Amino acid sequence: MKLIGRVREVQKIDKLMSSAQSEFLAVYGRRRVGKTFLIRDYFKNEFDFYATGLAKGNTKQQLTNFTIFINNYFSGSHAVPSNWLEAFNLLIRELESKKTTSKKVIFIDEMPWMDTKKSDFMMGLEFFWNAWASARTDVLLVVCGSAASWMLNNLIKNTGGLYNRVTERIKLEPFNLQETKSYFTQKNIVLDHYQIIQLYMVMGGIPYYLDQVEAGKSAMQNIEDLCFRNDGKLKTEFSYIFSSLFRDAEKHELILKTLFEKGGSLTRDELVKYTNIASGGTMTKTLNELEESGFIAKLPKFGLKLANSVYCISDFYTLFYFRFIDKSGKYEPNIWLNKIDNPAFRTWSGLAFEQVCFAHIPQIKRALNVGGVASETYSWRTKGEGETKGSQIDLVIDRRDQVINLFEIKFSINEFVITKEYDAKLRQKIQSFKEATATRKSIFLTMLTTFGVKPNEYSNSSIQNELTMDALFE
Repeated sequence: MKLIGRVREVQKIDKLMSSAQSEFLAVYGRRRVGKTFLIRDYFKNEFDFYATGLAKGNTKQQLTNFTIFINNYFSGSHAVPSNWLEAFNLLIRELESKKTTSKKVIFIDEMPWMDTKKSDFMMGLEFFWNAWASARTDVLLVVCGSAASWMLNNLIKNTGGLYNRVTERIKLEPFNLQETKSYFTQKNIVLDHYQIIQLYMVMGGIPYYLDQVEAGKSAMQNIEDLCFRNDGKLKTEFSYIFSSLFRDAEKHELILKTLFEKGGSLTRDELVKYTNIASGGTMTKTLNELEESGFIAKLPKFGLKLANSVYCISDFYTLFYFRFIDKSGKYEPNIWLNKIDNPAFRTWSGLAFEQVCFAHIPQIKRALNVGGVASETYSWRTKGEGETKGSQIDLVIDRRDQVINLFEIKFSINEFVITKEYDAKLRQKIQSFKEATATRKSIFLTMLTTFGVKPNEYSNSSIQNELTMDALFE
């Protein structure tokens, strides 16, 4: 498999490799997003030293594992050191004995697993970097880890001996739709945009999940096999995610479950109220870790301060798991195919398609020919009072050129039909938004649908822009 996308990430590594000083690169991101593949592919699996941590190893086992890598790489027969200070000193001695003129590339994968309880791992790492590598000009230390909390708190935001020592970081993001399409093309999987979006709504752009998709099957068949069959790879995936990403993951799961059960989005104060997690550092740390790992997104409310932002689940698989997989019970043939016309499916598909659109704002702006215009992205809703119903806008792009795009997002298998009643509803939404926000900017109502709007007497009544799902692939 050749590398798909990752252009900016490759440029960063190119820059580090040509640097005139030693460099320390931290690569982190959601589990299964392709961190190890990126580094292995870039360096063609050729490292001056490589080691990876053991998922559930204790200190002695981690040290033994590390020593095995040293002995294998340098054809040695060293005894297992008694601590990490000695282990890293041993690595330094072996690297110094290896005469090369190019940069020495040291890749330590799943580093968080090496830092076991009460071990001196961080001391050893500090010694390796501060006392040896940083004093040279020919070292590139690359460290990877899915445990975003450890990578953030122990490396990137370290306040001790490694303070400000990480010279570059890469937060690896999931594929976008165009990259997903390219990935399938490379695997000879032929699917149209509608089917690719269906798969994306379930698994997002996570390469490992996409790798499970089989050629010759429809999106619905693949979803059924992967998510609902007893041996489906994604049926049991959820239970492994958080134990590998976070220590004491109960709070992370609780926040996600609460967000799902309370309608999808909550403010910080509401999360404190519903979860009983203390409002101070614990909540801040947990929310930051979930956000950095790509499981939640923080969305500001239109016209309000950042403190009034709402948190929502941004990980596609997590949402799909809560809504369908977790409640699926014993597998029955066609369990997913039979859901296609029920209200739960329609509700989920509408919300999931909105989420796909939120994940592709740059593509939407390019399709509107405003890619270079600064903007802010929001969702907007107002509560009704008395007999007046509340109003909701799926997506708001507030542009610096004095225009606001209000989006109506619709997921359907055919062209979307605007009826007389729906046209009146759209007009009411625009009016409610204008009154509630008191904005003086021009309002452009924008329809974003799967297959477009069916032309009729109402299709151009209120709509300034119309986009289809194809725009999300640009």
